[in-house]
Amino acid sequence: MGVLTLVLVSFAACAEALKRADFPQGAVNEGQRGPTIRDTVTRRAGRVIDFSNADVVVDHYCRYKEDVDLIKDIGMDAYRFSISCSRIFTNGTGEPNEEGLNYYNSLIDTLLDKGIQLYVTLFHWDLTQALEDRYGGWLNSQIVDDFILCQYLLQKEFGDRVKHWITFNEPHNFAIDGYDLGIEAPGCLIYSVGRENRQLNLAHNILLAHAGAFHTYKQHFKKEQGGLIGIALDSKWYEPLNMWVDRLPQFSSQASKLLSGSLDFVGINHYTTLYAVSGWLHTVPWGMFKLMKQIKEKYGNPPVIITENGMDDANNPFSRLENDLQDDKRIQYHNDV
Repeated sequence: MGVLTLVLVSFAACAEALKRADFPQGAVNEGQRGPTIRDTVTRRAGRVIDFSNADVVVDHYCRYKEDVDLIKDIGMDAYRFSISCSRIFTNGTGEPNEEGLNYYNSLIDTLLDKGIQLYVTLFHWDLTQALEDRYGGWLNSQIVDDFILCQYLLQKEFGDRVKHWITFNEPHNFAIDGYDLGIEAPGCLIYSVGRENRQLNLAHNILLAHAGAFHTYKQHFKKEQGGLIGIALDSKWYEPLNMWVDRLPQFSSQASKLLSGSLDFVGINHYTTLYAVSGWLHTVPWGMFKLMKQIKEKYGNPPVIITENGMDDANNPFSRLENDLQDDKRIQYHNDV
């Protein structure tokens, strides 16, 4: 089983202490970008612990060339990032935004010039707000066609250089946390009659969007571009409490055929290993080996890309940057893995 690990690292300039004010203004309003559901949620009072919002970030939009230099300097040869469709279709649909296309073209070319492989996620939880307002986002089947349309344009525009595509990052998390528990964007709480059916329809739409994206790429681009397309999943085991399968929406035979085999690789996001009675998150480097062994032996040794991995560490807002950069614990963790 071939296994490739991607690691994403970002550094800020040295300072006596890390504070939100040390980071420059983000790019929420740059490049004719449209609002997203994450913008809306993080601007609600009290949603962020220090009453900030997502408008202030690490300014990757403006500093991507510096970031790419840092990636190269620390010896990384692969970079995973997501493309925000709100920069491409600012109103969710319609004519593509040339400024958004130009930005991602420049980012892609800059990475390739440094010899860095590209792994691009098509949806990482930042749905354009216009689609959420127009028809309820992922709760509505219209999202399937709009997702495939955006994906088609991105692969037509960038597929000559991008050879690894990921349709969704952790769809389980944004579906449950965003459209049920309300702790992620769009912050929906659907504790009401029919809740279960809405959850299942949402999952149904995500699966159809993934399958449609896979087959669209296979039909229009795969032969010429020679790329691969998969999905990045967080994995837990749940034993059903009762026989709820009867409530599942029915896939047509055509839809089932579309879903079957609709990926070239599986992205695995692995952070911890749990005992049956333990909680979130424990540092268990040998868990990665056991997880990979289980996938190899149980699922026929499929191609696997480790799209996320990390070590849990205590959050200390008073930590000095020079102490954080002397990260012996994390070095040991990756050596043990």
